[in-house]
Amino acid sequence: MKAHPRSIAALSALALLLAAGGLTLLWSNGSRAAGETPAKPVATGKPALTVALATPQRVSLPVTLAANGNIAAWQEASVGAEATGQRLTDVKVNVGDRVKKGQVLATFATETLRAEAAQARAALAEAEAAAADASANAERARSLQATGALSASQINQYLTGEKTAQARVQAARATFEAQQVRLGQTQVTAPDDGIISARTATVGAVVGSGTELFRLIRQGRLEWRAEVTSTELGRITTGTRAQVTAASGARLEGRVRTIGPTVDPQSRSALVYVDLKPLPGPAAGSARAGMFARGEFELGATPALVVPQPAVVVREGFSYVMRVGPDSRVSQVKVQTGRLVGGRLEITSELPADARLVASGGSFLNDGDLVRVVEAKP
Repeated sequence: MKAHPRSIAALSALALLLAAGGLTLLWSNGSRAAGETPAKPVATGKPALTVALATPQRVSLPVTLAANGNIAAWQEASVGAEATGQRLTDVKVNVGDRVKKGQVLATFATETLRAEAAQARAALAEAEAAAADASANAERARSLQATGALSASQINQYLTGEKTAQARVQAARATFEAQQVRLGQTQVTAPDDGIISARTATVGAVVGSGTELFRLIRQGRLEWRAEVTSTELGRITTGTRAQVTAASGARLEGRVRTIGPTVDPQSRSALVYVDLKPLPGPAAGSARAGMFARGEFELGATPALVVPQPAVVVREGFSYVMRVGPDSRVSQVKVQTGRLVGGRLEITSELPADARLVASGGSFLNDGDLVRVVEAKP
């Protein structure tokens, strides 16, 4: 049977192709045998996301101890009535007013006390006049003592009368001074600089001696009474700085003044007393005694490895970072996190210092995704 010319041509072309492929294979093997390195694989495909990179940094982060507690007055003074049975005629201050030491807070009626003071003054003048007369008689008796014109009993009587008159003068003077003191007590004054925190004084009320009229936060000073567990108490010392935020949003700073001498057997916590000073801010001045506050004690600083907070992705309760490899593909790396300060999150697990991490947007990526890397904006 004779072969068709077209079949012969097709077989010839196929033979030529096979020969060319064999030569190419032989050349490739020869090149590798000569020690040439094969080209690196190039990632192909469409990038899942365009990202900027971040690298871990070694910094010094503050060590803090968080605590809760209440804001209280440093000291409160009770301002009461000293005058007995007098009527209040004027109340000059109200709750929240700032007062100075010695400032008049309220006044009582003075008519009765002024009359009693005038009576005591008159009694003193009468006693002084009688004492002067008795003193003159005693002086004459002494001058006649040597002449025998007066008997010894008469002379003794004049001398005794002089001493009695002088004693009556002292008693009258004491009574007069007591009336002056009572008259001065009709003005209730502030015992110290501070802020009025409570007021029970009412115009027209007749109050007894010792009745509380006002309560005063001495010098306007507030303190934070932080509750610290007994296990953490040894980390705090007198003078330790603290940053406090009140429930109103007011920010305050302070230092530990003293540490409570006992630990509550129920809660196993002790009170730490921190003197407070307000900081400027939108809620400045809104902190009040009795307000709840949380804060942190500053215990120093330690070195730490940190990354930008957006670089950490939380999935199923675990933290991850997306590490970018040389082929621009990401690998999901599980990490342990620590302190968060100023937008930087501490990494406590092992992480290479030169690791190339996705700075943000890692939550949109999966392990093995291809990304396009761009320069981060300064």
